[in-house]
Amino acid sequence: MSELFYLNKYLKRYKWHLILGFIFIICSNYFGVYMPKIIDDAADQLTLFLNSESKENNDLWSIGLHLVGLYMLFSLLKGIFLFCTRQTIIVMSRHIEYDFKNDIFLKYQQLNLSFYKQNRTGDLMNRISEDVSKVRMYLGPAIMYTLNVVVLFVMVITFMIYKNAELTFFVLLPLPILSFIIYKVSAIINKKSEITQKKQSRITSFVQEMFSGIRVLKAYNRSRYFAKQYDQETEDYKRASLSLALVNALFLPSIILLIGLSTIFTIYLGGLKSIHQELDYGDIVQFIFYINMLTWPFASVGWVSSLVQRAAASQKRINEFLLKEEKVINDGKNNLIKLEKIAFKQVNFNYQTKSDFNLCHLEFEINSGQSLGIFGSTGSGKSTVANLITRLYEIDNGHFVINGTDVKEFELDSFRKLIGYVPQDVFLFSDTIYNNIAFGLNENDVDLKDVKHAAKLAGIYDEICRFEKSFDTKIGERGVTLSGGQKQRIAIARALIRKPQLLILDDCLSAVDTDTSSKIQQQLSSVYPDQISIQISHRVSQLSHCNHIIVLDNGQIVQQGKHADLITQEGYYQSIYNKQQLDEVNDY
Repeated sequence: MSELFYLNKYLKRYKWHLILGFIFIICSNYFGVYMPKIIDDAADQLTLFLNSESKENNDLWSIGLHLVGLYMLFSLLKGIFLFCTRQTIIVMSRHIEYDFKNDIFLKYQQLNLSFYKQNRTGDLMNRISEDVSKVRMYLGPAIMYTLNVVVLFVMVITFMIYKNAELTFFVLLPLPILSFIIYKVSAIINKKSEITQKKQSRITSFVQEMFSGIRVLKAYNRSRYFAKQYDQETEDYKRASLSLALVNALFLPSIILLIGLSTIFTIYLGGLKSIHQELDYGDIVQFIFYINMLTWPFASVGWVSSLVQRAAASQKRINEFLLKEEKVINDGKNNLIKLEKIAFKQVNFNYQTKSDFNLCHLEFEINSGQSLGIFGSTGSGKSTVANLITRLYEIDNGHFVINGTDVKEFELDSFRKLIGYVPQDVFLFSDTIYNNIAFGLNENDVDLKDVKHAAKLAGIYDEICRFEKSFDTKIGERGVTLSGGQKQRIAIARALIRKPQLLILDDCLSAVDTDTSSKIQQQLSSVYPDQISIQISHRVSQLSHCNHIIVLDNGQIVQQGKHADLITQEGYYQSIYNKQQLDEVNDY
């Protein structure tokens, strides 16, 4: 239950639903528990009627109609309050489910990229869907039936003790055995529930990854291999589920057996007491009704216990990331309006996947209207710099300064509104080209004219117009219907439509030919003369126009300066420049 304590804040939020539900449970059970008393009275009056000398049928009908009417009235009231119970507690669980999913989604957005690198997408999807659904079953049915069992048990025992304490003791004798069975089996259910949930997450992750890479799967003719893998995953899940179902199946037979023993005790001991004039026939009937009344509540204990154990296992998986504190700090109060200068001062950063720093003592400065080129080999830390500038990660030590002030002093949203970022791994949504370009703006802040202008700047306008539906063309999941160069330029248009004061292009022209790339860069420099531009590339030709270039190697700056100076200095930049120049000549 300790894992479920996190949910107490939601129960406090909807405490009136819970309080009213508890009141309705008391009312419903009061009328339900009083109904056997009516049967007892009916049996007593029928006995008196049969033993009386004057047996008038009118008297029997009068007694019968009165008792039947009263029984039906109590049954109706019980049903009404039972309906009210479900409309409070079950509705409360739905409200909490809604809030909980929103809070989880918000937490997902707050966590930095390292979290997503360590967790599979399918597993995260399973936690916000399947796991939350199991938690809701605890917040709704489990709480409702638990309160119902407690209230009903107290009321029934009170009525039974009032009738005969000794008979009540013997009738309830099997219950401690029942409690012990529930305790032992619940521990087993908890372990098996956690295993089952992990198997479910593995299936979700496997299917999501397979569908995402369906083109590669088909190209390499690996359909049968993945089908076998899927069969194995589902087989593992089936075995875990059947094992859990077997344990759950032990509850009901055990409870029915023990309740049956209680009924036998009632009939045998009640009969003896009836012979000795300690109880009448109506009291025995009433006791049997109460025993049967306890059958389902105690049978539901096993089911409720299973729900709680499954919810605890699911909540444990959810708590693994809800309690993480990896999110980027957003405590700044200042609103950032204009970017005049950004600087890194002795910045160190580590992804926590290796012992040494990924970036070490990084230092540079860019003013408004200037451009910075970042060059280096694969794995040198180029994209990491972009991730730190956009604050997708928090630096470990050193300072990231904007306009002479630490970036943490500024409100995160106001800072990101000034940025246009095109990552190396371009991502397009399964939507129209128009909506993909306008993605970074609110609906009221953009129109078709702005979208067309951004597309022209990105050098993709003419190609879009050749599509049958132009900007209303749907591009499929991740832009599957477009070429690599088209996807990159649409992503650039998405960044440019924001009219950013800081534009970051992370090797996003790799699928575009050199002439088109040069035209795009020339247009950007002429349209946004005051913009701070950071361009990351492994192609020297794309950085030659930058005001300043830094060369990274293993997370450190090994060379820096203008393009004209770097090509004359011996080092990595010059060697790559000469090689690429030779390749261009050979291609020609």
